[in-house]
Amino acid sequence: MTYVLEPEAPVTIPVEGIDALFPVRRIYCVGRNYAAHAREMGFDPTREPPFFFCKPADAIVAVARGQVGEVPYPSQTSDFQHEIELVVAIGRAGRDIPIERANEHVWGYAVGLDMTRRDLQLRLRDKGRPWELGKAFDQSAPIGPLAPASRIGHPTAGAIWVQVDGQDRQRSDIAKLIWSVPEVISNLSAYFELRPGDLIYTGTPEGVGSVLVGQTMLGGIDGLGELSVRVI
Repeated sequence: MTYVLEPEAPVTIPVEGIDALFPVRRIYCVGRNYAAHAREMGFDPTREPPFFFCKPADAIVAVARGQVGEVPYPSQTSDFQHEIELVVAIGRAGRDIPIERANEHVWGYAVGLDMTRRDLQLRLRDKGRPWELGKAFDQSAPIGPLAPASRIGHPTAGAIWVQVDGQDRQRSDIAKLIWSVPEVISNLSAYFELRPGDLIYTGTPEGVGSVLVGQTMLGGIDGLGELSVRVI
């Protein structure tokens, strides 16, 4: 097989405890999936159907355990914000997946950050336009190593938090997800066939805020370890 251009190397994420890598296919993100975050963004946290947006696979910044990742402060914004999230990695294909079978499609879990150009996102939102410029930019999806579900099971509760330069910003519990992981998978699979390599960022709790060049974010989820990222 020959190509007219050299293909890009696949985007991969390290896996906890083994040398093999997880290849990334697509990144789906759930909007406003914690009630307190919905309120801080000015919305009524009713249990309306979940909605989704996407990031490109090459937005991933994979950070190995014990390392500090780096993300550049992006252009065209003066309000670069962190959103700590539980990330679900899909390992088995499916469409119209029943809620009670959804966990069978999960390969593992990780700690992730949905980095956001908030000023752009809000301007686009207020005009009824897509969010890509605010959400789907380069290096906007830092993520820590994947923990296989075969080893840790399927977490439904546990602290989720992020600090900036040692100061608490976000602190909640994944038990407060408005839509659980199985519900998210079932709903999303009604619109897309989920495939091995897909990631789902499941939403962020309250406390989102801005970060500046030189600041370091340290986030974690019980049972999944920590993710450290510096803004450069």
